[in-house]
Amino acid sequence: MSTHAGTTRTPRAPALPDSGVGSRTGPIARWGFLCLALVLSACTPAGDSRQHSTRPADGAEPSTGTSGGGPPCTPSVDALPAPPAGYRLVGKDVAVPDAPVLSPEDSGEADPAARLFAKWGLVVRAGRVVDLRVAPGWQDKARLGWGGTGTPAATATVHACAPEGGQAQWLAFVGGTWVARASCVPLIVTSNGQDDRVTLGIGVPCDKTTTP
Repeated sequence: MSTHAGTTRTPRAPALPDSGVGSRTGPIARWGFLCLALVLSACTPAGDSRQHSTRPADGAEPSTGTSGGGPPCTPSVDALPAPPAGYRLVGKDVAVPDAPVLSPEDSGEADPAARLFAKWGLVVRAGRVVDLRVAPGWQDKARLGWGGTGTPAATATVHACAPEGGQAQWLAFVGGTWVARASCVPLIVTSNGQDDRVTLGIGVPCDKTTTP
């Protein structure tokens, strides 16, 4: 995925709020989500799925080497003290947008399963390796990828190495989800041997009539 990181400093978003329906932190959540969205939008042109190694918005240098002999670090675009407002936790190590619908655009990809692209930032706890994949039965309907994973794929691995100084607790990665058509897409997130399922509304909300 090709990405060009902006160097503009972006205000830190507050900690992740309660994601329950009718939360009193709704306005704060929308502001925090907007802040992160602005950072991510500045890093990647719409529809461009590739990413280069780049400096996070807070000035911390991302690592593309290895950590403790593990897999290469995935290039991040921001370092955060906590998941931003407007995000919900999936398991203990991953946060995804809490918006009911993520808006897709034409991707320009030849793959029929990647006709539309919804760009959103994945937030992962520093020091964790996370595997993500489209749920069984969706391999020909959806793709995903973050932080330089190359072309859209049915699986992706994100290695969130701790930044220099070890100050940040979470890292944000540019990427998103590709779909053949607007859908409620189920993803499987694996971290520390635990599988968690999350659905994302790409172009349509995940209500009772659209959730797989």
